Amino acid sequence: MKFTILLCLLFFLFSVSVFAQNGYSIKGTIGDTVDHVNLANTSVAVLQAKDSILVKFTLTNSSGAFAINGLPKGKYMLLVSYPDYADYTEHFTLDSTSQIHAFGAIAMTLRSRLLKEVIIKGTASQMKIKGDTTEFNARAFVIQPNAKVEDLLKQLPGITVDKDGKITAQGETVSKVLVDGEEFFGDDPTLVTRNIRADMVDKIQLYDKKSDQAAFTGVDDGKTQKTINVKLKDDKKKGMFGKAQVGDGPEGIYQGEALFNAFQNKQKFSVYGTIGNNGKVGLGWQDEQKYGAGDQLNVTDNGINVNTQSSDDLDVFGGIYSGQGFPKAESAGVHYDSKFNDDKQSINANYKIASLTIDGQKDVLTQNNIPGFISNAGSSQNYHNSVFRQKLGFIYQSKLDTSSNLKISVDGTSKHIITDNDYNTADTVNNLLVNNSTRQVNNVADQHAFNGSAFYTKKFHKPGRTLSVLLSESYSQSKANGFLKSDINYYDPQGVIDSTQKIDQSKNNNLQSNVLNFNVTYSEPLSKLFSLVLNYGIGINNSSAERNTFTQSSPGVYNILVDTLSSNYRFNQFLNHAGAILNYKKGKVNLNFGTRITGDYFHQVDEFTNVTDRKFIDWAPQALFEYRFSPQKMFRFNYNGTTTQPTLEQLQPVASNIDPLNIVVGNPNLTPSFTNTFNMMYRSYKVLTDQFFGLYGNYTFITDPIVSHVNYDTNTGKSVSQYFNLPGKASTNFNGGLNFGRKFKDLGGINMGVGFNVNGNSFYNYANDSLNMSKNYVFNPNFNISIYKDRKINFGFSGGPTYTISETSLHPNINNNGWGARADLDGTIYLPLKFQIGTYSNYLYTAATTSFPQSFSQVIFNPFIIKTFLKNDNLSVELWANDVFNQNSGFSRVAQGNQITQTNYNTLKRYFMLTINYDFTKMAVGASK
Repeated sequence: MKFTILLCLLFFLFSVSVFAQNGYSIKGTIGDTVDHVNLANTSVAVLQAKDSILVKFTLTNSSGAFAINGLPKGKYMLLVSYPDYADYTEHFTLDSTSQIHAFGAIAMTLRSRLLKEVIIKGTASQMKIKGDTTEFNARAFVIQPNAKVEDLLKQLPGITVDKDGKITAQGETVSKVLVDGEEFFGDDPTLVTRNIRADMVDKIQLYDKKSDQAAFTGVDDGKTQKTINVKLKDDKKKGMFGKAQVGDGPEGIYQGEALFNAFQNKQKFSVYGTIGNNGKVGLGWQDEQKYGAGDQLNVTDNGINVNTQSSDDLDVFGGIYSGQGFPKAESAGVHYDSKFNDDKQSINANYKIASLTIDGQKDVLTQNNIPGFISNAGSSQNYHNSVFRQKLGFIYQSKLDTSSNLKISVDGTSKHIITDNDYNTADTVNNLLVNNSTRQVNNVADQHAFNGSAFYTKKFHKPGRTLSVLLSESYSQSKANGFLKSDINYYDPQGVIDSTQKIDQSKNNNLQSNVLNFNVTYSEPLSKLFSLVLNYGIGINNSSAERNTFTQSSPGVYNILVDTLSSNYRFNQFLNHAGAILNYKKGKVNLNFGTRITGDYFHQVDEFTNVTDRKFIDWAPQALFEYRFSPQKMFRFNYNGTTTQPTLEQLQPVASNIDPLNIVVGNPNLTPSFTNTFNMMYRSYKVLTDQFFGLYGNYTFITDPIVSHVNYDTNTGKSVSQYFNLPGKASTNFNGGLNFGRKFKDLGGINMGVGFNVNGNSFYNYANDSLNMSKNYVFNPNFNISIYKDRKINFGFSGGPTYTISETSLHPNINNNGWGARADLDGTIYLPLKFQIGTYSNYLYTAATTSFPQSFSQVIFNPFIIKTFLKNDNLSVELWANDVFNQNSGFSRVAQGNQITQTNYNTLKRYFMLTINYDFTKMAVGASK
């Protein structure tokens, strides 16, 4: 008996041992639900239930069957994927005595057959990380009728869109939005995000767009732009669509816009027009590109930063609306792009015309903390400024043969600007009035810019061997004529007028810049793992700044030149550079490093004084390390060194008295500074739980920085500042944070996330010959929650506190640290009878500090009600209110150096508007609506 029991025990242990070695198995077959056909080569993956980590995967055989063996005990998810079919997932557990888990016949459903793209056990994957690109599947998100791309972006993890349309992704501003990889109305993202329908979108791709040269050679050169590419569905590329909107209100606020698009396979034609004075039409977050400074030339090539722009001494209006004042805007544009000749050639053309007028009033209080005294300067400004702008751009690309390509880009801009500013100021030193003044600045400026480039690429028979040639030119000119009129009273310690100063001057400026660059790059594979990139180039920068100031010889006749305020300055620069980058790539690892060396020759000519020639040797090192743990998880670290030249404004040795109480003087002896930049990024995504985690950081330090040296006169309140290099010191700037978010299916599909961001800087300046170091840090934890239910509710909330640390070495006892908070609410509730109610609202709080003892808070509540009509809800009437509580008081507070500035400005407050919106879509025959 004992022997029998022992044999049974041994047999049981042997069976357990064999079972443990072989593990569990799963099997099943994959087929179509309607056509009843087996699906061969279907991807079948087993993932851990707790974290979606891939355990094993296989492909089905010719009969659609699959089997996976050797699985340990545990809880899993089965993920089945096949092109054009909805993904299928199912939870299962392996813990029974049965060694085989049979799924039987798994039925797949074509996406085109799905009602509202929903199945019981299946779900579409929201995100994929493909190389440098994070790709979002539009089908996996809720798209309401007539929603736009911006509404879709607000649902994507790691991406935020503010009320002005500014897009932030992974802590960085998205500067470019493409449509099917092509420019759409140039660099104006809101024309895509607020006009293209979300239901036309197949994929949203987020990536760091590399320079043409880096994209061609495959070796990162550190020049990137955070970019979103909107990929359209194939059946949405053939037809017409557009929208029209008109709105009016009792307070005289109005808006109107119209957009028409005609897409025909590989051709796109679009035209739009906008008009309005509510700050929301044609006034998106990229006004710099639309109206103003987007034409400035700041050329970074081969590690040499050449800022060719020189600001005038007439305080010319920059052409940007940033929420200050009352704007009136009109804009229109035409876009056309096409591929032809079997896709061997393509063109992309854009024309935009716009006008912007802003009337407003602004109060600025500036505190300067200087050893021995504190200065407070108050200024009240009234302004009436306008700009009229036209821009034409054209891109032509051609595949010359199977191995070579040519890309030609040209664009030109013309602007006419009128500036009219009136100021009233008063300055105190240690609470004693030292001066007050009135000042008028008005002028008319005409500005022109041209950019052109030709980029040729050649791939040789040997894989990895390439040649590219880039030739580019950038030209700008600004001519301005105007007047400065000022009356200043200076006071003695008893508060009695001690002296006066009257200024009545005419000024004219002629600023020009022309930058020519030529660069040749050659890449050679050294082995399967290593490749080498060599480059050589030259750069020529010819800039000039002629500034003349005249006083009157008789009333109204300005012909007496003021030598001390006039200058004719020419700055010629020749750069001769060569470099090499070694690249290593194996499996999950990508590594490259290299440097460029540049001979930099300055020829500075001051027609009124002297000629100066100088030479510098500039270095531009770079390194990159990238590791991909899996297709959904990656880490990247890179370093770039950049030599930054002083601007023409900083070099020109002439005083600018456009603000007679704050004189600025250039310094022709400035030398280049060197910027070191470190970037780090980690991101991961778990498919089945829709869980995203991102970590990012940026740290920059500048050696031999160019700093401002300000001397204050305590008796008059006047200051004179000049630029100097500061050897042996480094200014720093950093930004970093993390984002975590996931969808909680057990809570009805709610998306929740947390984040933390910190940014700060430290830099130097001189105040009355005393070196000052300033430190500013901002800490911002945040929380966000959102839920999207088709035709039920759209809700999004984000917000959190901020804590600011602001310190200066000159006055360490002055505490300007303080708390703040911000919250944003965006929600819509869908009611019966096709009604919707909702709000776009925000809250802002800034605590009091030692320098500014009053706190600031405001609630901007913007409710709306919408009624939709017609079968597809493409006609709507909307009644909405802006700032119901009438609290929108423009406010900002900035600390820089030993100076703290608080600005209060007038802006759009409470108003009501009724708008009528009509969206239309007419797809070609056979295309899905």
